[in-house]
Amino acid sequence: MVKIAILDDYQNVARDLADWSVLPADSEIVVFNDYLAGVEPMAERLADFDIVGIMRERTPFPRALFEKLPKLKLLVTTGARNASIDLAAAADHGVTVCGTGGSAQATAELAWGLILGLMRRIPFEDRAMREGHWQTTLGHDLSGKTLGLLGLGRLGSQVAKVGIAFGMDVVGWSQNLTAERAAECGAARAHSLGDLLRAADVVSIHLVLSDRTRDLIGAREFGLMKPTAYLVNTSRGPIVNEAALVDAMQRGAIAGAALDVYDTEPLPDDHPLRGLENTVLTPHIGYVTEATYRVFYTEMVEDIAAYLAGEPIRVIAPKN
Repeated sequence: MVKIAILDDYQNVARDLADWSVLPADSEIVVFNDYLAGVEPMAERLADFDIVGIMRERTPFPRALFEKLPKLKLLVTTGARNASIDLAAAADHGVTVCGTGGSAQATAELAWGLILGLMRRIPFEDRAMREGHWQTTLGHDLSGKTLGLLGLGRLGSQVAKVGIAFGMDVVGWSQNLTAERAAECGAARAHSLGDLLRAADVVSIHLVLSDRTRDLIGAREFGLMKPTAYLVNTSRGPIVNEAALVDAMQRGAIAGAALDVYDTEPLPDDHPLRGLENTVLTPHIGYVTEATYRVFYTEMVEDIAAYLAGEPIRVIAPKN
């Protein structure tokens, strides 16, 4: 018998969105809907499992956890990469790591939901109306504003297209962005991060978290932004220095922020971001759509079946 654990299925949908019956009849599948933090609790929970499926970066797999799971043979993550897995440690402990495909548009679509929520004060007006009020704020037009995109890759380029459709001027920047790539996306290339921050009315982040992008936006960068500007982050929390962001919004250095990602997830109940009026907060749902989850879980099943057949697919190997 092979024991399979599926972690962090918050919506309890994993069994419904894929055909798990294709796995061997003696497979025992256990789905966990809660989030459990820490190496020791996770090691205790997973001690008897041969295969573990994880959702994106919700549960980290550091070396210390691999060391405590001698039975683990296969780890399947949704998505094609997962920065919270120590791939070298997995290899050292004989654990195969596989990934899946996903959706290219879901996060870009959410970014626009957040931008519109900020600019037209949609969550605020919804709450006020339920409390008996009527028309309490003034929104802002998008047409004629400048959209600053940090990253014009797969997601940023999609966000650029919508910005252009709204009549916005689109400016892009990243460490490797060329003028030619920016032009392909209908955007101008900012000469520097500072130039983009000074010009933009809305700054939306679409970069991969790395040593180069961690704390990319901090106190200095907030000081360059217009006091009327908004920040949107659907990428990864640590790209923005969270303490500097809270301070900037408390001081009115920027007009507000819409966030789908945070340094610590789930966001602690007492986090100061929860108490700020000039924010729109969502719980890392950029990829949380039915279509995306169908791909995630269907390909997770495929990965498990292929591994059990002795021919693993979509293997994620450590970088040399």
